[in-house]
Amino acid sequence: MPPTPDDTEDTEHSPAERAAAASRSTWVSVAVNLVLTSVQITAGLLTKSQGLVADGVHSLSDLIADFVVLLANHHSQKDADEDHPYGHHRYETAASLVLGLLLLGVGAGMLWSSITKLEQPETIAQVHMAALWVALGALTAKELLFRYMLAVAKRVKSSMLVANAWHARSDAASSLVVGIGIIGNLAGYPILDPIAAAIVGFMVSKMGWEFGWDALHDLMDRAVDEEEVEAIRRTLADTPGIQGVHDIRTRKMGDMVVADAHIEVDASLSVEAGHEIAVEARRRVMQRHRVLNLMTHVDPWRRPDRDHDRA
Repeated sequence: MPPTPDDTEDTEHSPAERAAAASRSTWVSVAVNLVLTSVQITAGLLTKSQGLVADGVHSLSDLIADFVVLLANHHSQKDADEDHPYGHHRYETAASLVLGLLLLGVGAGMLWSSITKLEQPETIAQVHMAALWVALGALTAKELLFRYMLAVAKRVKSSMLVANAWHARSDAASSLVVGIGIIGNLAGYPILDPIAAAIVGFMVSKMGWEFGWDALHDLMDRAVDEEEVEAIRRTLADTPGIQGVHDIRTRKMGDMVVADAHIEVDASLSVEAGHEIAVEARRRVMQRHRVLNLMTHVDPWRRPDRDHDRA
């Protein structure tokens, strides 16, 4: 799985700035994939390379996926409303689910086509040398796209953009496999070209499954990892007036997080004083982490917490 940004805290970039960065990098990806789709499929048909056609179809699926990301990025920035009090951030998660299903379908189709070809090896044609140059050009373009998108993702600390960048890296890997298959075909082993196409199909299917499965879990309120929870706990514990923290619960909301926490304060404080501490704790967490909203429950310090007793 692709790594997430190293630091979960982001105090430098607003949601609007992150959305703008996502839009710019995705439009660059659209331009690259549009050119690659046209060149790879055309060259694959002319040079009789099934692997190159498969890689072109992969680029086409990336192009469609880019438009899905742009659509999700646009809708996820809508303000909260009566029907969506936490905003529309899960458009990103829904887009990831659609992307996963798309890649799964495309990969399965590529696998089926390759297997059909392998069952009839006598129908495999000799590939023209030009196919190799197109594959190498696609490999270079996709690797450069990956490096650009990853740099943007880390700068604005967006896990959605990190996932999209590593998607571009997987595309570069598929072009490498296709290049090797074409070399094998040119060297007198024609069966290597459809084998390369089958490998690309498997890679696309695997990525589609992972994207879809992760998005499905996020839609079912999956929590963030322990490292991020611990970072939120430290921010709460460092807030003046808080003596202890427990029962931190989180759920993902697109690229953001919604959290609940029980904070312990001196039992002799007034309700107003306890409330002020809770407000400051919420402000700190939302400023230092990708937390969309923090709901706090104030408990008296060193007193039994009976919130979970049966009624």
